[in-house]
Amino acid sequence: NLMVLRHESEKLGIRPTDSEVVDVIHNLPAFRGPSGFDLKKYDEFVQNALSPNGMGEAQIEGVVRDDLAVKRLRQLLAIGVSVPESVSKANFDEAYGKLSVRAIRLRGADVDKEIKITDEDIQKYFETHKAEYKSEEKRKIDFVVLALTEEQKKLAGKERIDQLQKLSDRANDFGQALLEKGADFKTTAAKFQLPVGSTGEFTAAAADPQLKDAPQAASMAFKLTMQEPISDPVQVADGFYILQLSGIVESRPLTLEEAKPKIVDALKRSRSRELLSTKGAEIAHQLREALKSSPSLDAAIKKAGVKAEKIPPFSLMDEPKVKPDEKADKKDPPDLVAIKNISSRLEPGEVSEFMPWEDGGLITTLEKREPPDPATYTQSKSSFDERYLTNKQQVVFFEWLRDRQRDAGLISSEPETGGPPPPKKS
Repeated sequence: NLMVLRHESEKLGIRPTDSEVVDVIHNLPAFRGPSGFDLKKYDEFVQNALSPNGMGEAQIEGVVRDDLAVKRLRQLLAIGVSVPESVSKANFDEAYGKLSVRAIRLRGADVDKEIKITDEDIQKYFETHKAEYKSEEKRKIDFVVLALTEEQKKLAGKERIDQLQKLSDRANDFGQALLEKGADFKTTAAKFQLPVGSTGEFTAAAADPQLKDAPQAASMAFKLTMQEPISDPVQVADGFYILQLSGIVESRPLTLEEAKPKIVDALKRSRSRELLSTKGAEIAHQLREALKSSPSLDAAIKKAGVKAEKIPPFSLMDEPKVKPDEKADKKDPPDLVAIKNISSRLEPGEVSEFMPWEDGGLITTLEKREPPDPATYTQSKSSFDERYLTNKQQVVFFEWLRDRQRDAGLISSEPETGGPPPPKKS
């Protein structure tokens, strides 16, 4: 994308000036102080964050220059993009109108009793999925830790960075010593007066307890090989780890008995989904049929023999009503997002398809849709129009970018099915 954007910017004559770049840098929040641009903050960032990684001021300027160019391209492409008032009003009404919905919830427990797994089922599944069932590879490592003291952990800003830099230098010295011919990990650690820790065997999913606070180190253990068993310094929050791979227990195929618990779980999940989907489709059909001959929604629900919960009226744009730590009876339903998604396109009296959701699924029926109240229209219409226009402009930008990628031979000329989806009307 960056190559395409730079090429197109050059072709269109979009070249941010040095003064424009400097002006943006001077206004970046990270480099601002009480009196404006703070040169000290800028220098500290360059020296402490960029320089150790082989970068400098040129990288900051390059990022800003690219960002300015992209913004200019977006502005050019946005010319002529507009939203007719009739379209905007229809989408606003859909987004902010109040929906009265009934929800029918199905849960895995509703069908679990119908699921029977036989030994024959397990054997057959194992034979067709045997390659998927393997034991987890295990690793064992020796390690040293160069960490801040408890007092140093309380430091902040430059003082903390200085202490971490000293640890980094010492970790690099230790790493260099390990590269010497015939160097031994434990002997070298002793010369540097660094205690060596050793883990038991652990998997990628469950790290050794000694590494519970250093997931970066646990992850690095599975990148080492017996040919290159020693890691570079691995930075964690308060210091550095250096690892030596001391053993590997290779992954192996599981026997049927070892794989049996996982197979049973897989079969239960699969059959539960199938049964829920079938049952959900049947209920949706029954409710639709009942609605054809019933005088009211309540009568149709009763005739279909289902239990439907009346959801408090909501709009698609409603924010959560309360914070997660407040009383449960004041919270929105935990599946309200799913209810909104499957109800948004329904017309009054329509029944949705069954939608799988967490451990079960949902069917909804829309009782009525009311227009937004006038106060909401006055307060929110302007910002809604702005967001909607921005979304349309974004779609135009990504379509243009795909066209440029296609022209450059970077993607197939076949019709695209991926990429950023168009924004929802709401």
